[in-house]
Amino acid sequence: MAGVLETLAVPRASSLPSASLAPSAGSAASRRSVVLFSGFRGLKIQSTRSSTSPNFISKPTGRGGRVVCEAQDTAVVVPAVTDATWQSLVIGSDLPVLVEFWAPWCGPCRIIHPVIDKLAKDYTGKLKCYKVNTDDSPSIATQYGIRSIPTVLIFKDGEKKDAVIGAVPESTLTTCIERFV
Repeated sequence: MAGVLETLAVPRASSLPSASLAPSAGSAASRRSVVLFSGFRGLKIQSTRSSTSPNFISKPTGRGGRVVCEAQDTAVVVPAVTDATWQSLVIGSDLPVLVEFWAPWCGPCRIIHPVIDKLAKDYTGKLKCYKVNTDDSPSIATQYGIRSIPTVLIFKDGEKKDAVIGAVPESTLTTCIERFV
């Protein structure tokens, strides 16, 4: 991810075609306005004089500041489930539970992670979401017959209700979830 952010290039306003983007002198759009998004702060220029957090991925700018990515502040971290916590978090849950079975070396698992994170955020209070690393907890994967990853299982009242195998679109998972929430 650091390599991707280091190659991010934002064009200067002077390099953009002025005829298509510049508003007319008398229009309301010629005034500068600021739009704030509550859930995402995105990139910002941070002064090099202030202390920077070692967690930020940043790139020096030519004007004495840094472009700082704050996207990690908006990410939903779906907690991991292990053999020791499976019973209490999944089987004993009062809400429906979505469990993603994955492994760090699995490419399709990396594709579906953002989808699971988004669903966890969208269904907060209605559905609990967890991830099981099949390398760390193979007994859970064996118990539920997981032969391919990523696999998403949906539990309700301690029972397995549905399974989705593979890196599927968000709409497929949403359809499955809606049947149980």
